[in-house]
Amino acid sequence: MIIRNYMEHEFLQFECVGLKDGGVFPLDNTGRGSDVSPEFVIHNLSSNAKTLVIILEDLSHPIKNFTHWLIWNIPAMTKIQLAIPAGKTVAELGNAVQGVAYGWHRYAGPKPPKGKRHKYRFTIYVLDCRLDLGAFATKRKVLKKAAEHIIQQGSVCGYFE
Repeated sequence: MIIRNYMEHEFLQFECVGLKDGGVFPLDNTGRGSDVSPEFVIHNLSSNAKTLVIILEDLSHPIKNFTHWLIWNIPAMTKIQLAIPAGKTVAELGNAVQGVAYGWHRYAGPKPPKGKRHKYRFTIYVLDCRLDLGAFATKRKVLKKAAEHIIQQGSVCGYFE
């Protein structure tokens, strides 16, 4: 994978517990269930990792790559808890910041219109720094600020209807 100054970096391998890549979202992780964020298990985290960014996008939404969830400044770790609480900052995750998305300062799982099947993608970015951004930052601002600091990234896709 080519990222950050066109240098090649190792692809991030991670599990979104309960969701196999290309599979169906567990009901608990959707807006029609408990609407809680899934647990993530990271397998090959770089020794240079400082923080993580997680983004959930609806790839089937009329607004291209519609952002459902945005969280950054998660301390580099190999296991991210299930059901991250709502709030601009998450004390349990080293004061990680949840930004502006469909879920304002919280996880908002898949909830397409009844009878419609949408494809969703979780992307995790591994950074070599913390991002100095307030909780009203959008995905565009986070990714712009992170661009020169991404050392790994990976994604998992799933469907829900």
